[in-house]
Amino acid sequence: MTMAQEPCRIILADDHALLRKGVKKILEGMDGVEVVGEAGDGLELLNIMKKVTPHLVILDISMPNLRGIEAIDEIRALNPDAKVLILTMHKDKEYLSRSLSAGAHGYLLKEDADTELFAAIEKIRRGKLYVSPHFSDAVLDDWAQASRGNFTPSLQPEPLTNRERQILKLIAEGQSNREIADLLFISIRTVEHHRASMMSKLHIKKAADLVKYAIEMGYV
Repeated sequence: MTMAQEPCRIILADDHALLRKGVKKILEGMDGVEVVGEAGDGLELLNIMKKVTPHLVILDISMPNLRGIEAIDEIRALNPDAKVLILTMHKDKEYLSRSLSAGAHGYLLKEDADTELFAAIEKIRRGKLYVSPHFSDAVLDDWAQASRGNFTPSLQPEPLTNRERQILKLIAEGQSNREIADLLFISIRTVEHHRASMMSKLHIKKAADLVKYAIEMGYV
């Protein structure tokens, strides 16, 4: 049975409970859509995905523990067929570029959710890429060039790996090495290795500057 022949199973992930409730209400008013899970952060989302197989994951960029962009790789590892729609307040084209480059199938601004959510879901289900009307064709052209390796300065990718970005966010949120290790199910030594690698790549010598970088890049 194909995705078009059965209800589109959706997991909704956003750390704002009221917003989740509002989006869920919109989804429940659509034909052929079924909300099968809700998560308040990235790690909770991954735990749900180990029990539920969605067709589509709708998630925010800015979530505790594991950001939406970093969660995309984990989602694809658990379910390669699942589509991802980023639902966000961020209008910066850098966030759009990072999301699409990470493998998202759509980028919807929260301010457009009430009028565009259905269109976004339908377009993604047909195998198309959806982007909020706020973004011009020129922005998508920039991303297309970036995806082919012709990066403009504003679209230059971060030097950090997916795991390093996960750990950087947790560091910036004030988590200790032990807490990070427990959250990500890795050893403290691995956390320390990633921390040292980040500082080397970013030419940073102080832990406080790591936090500053995370803030500047929108991780917090």
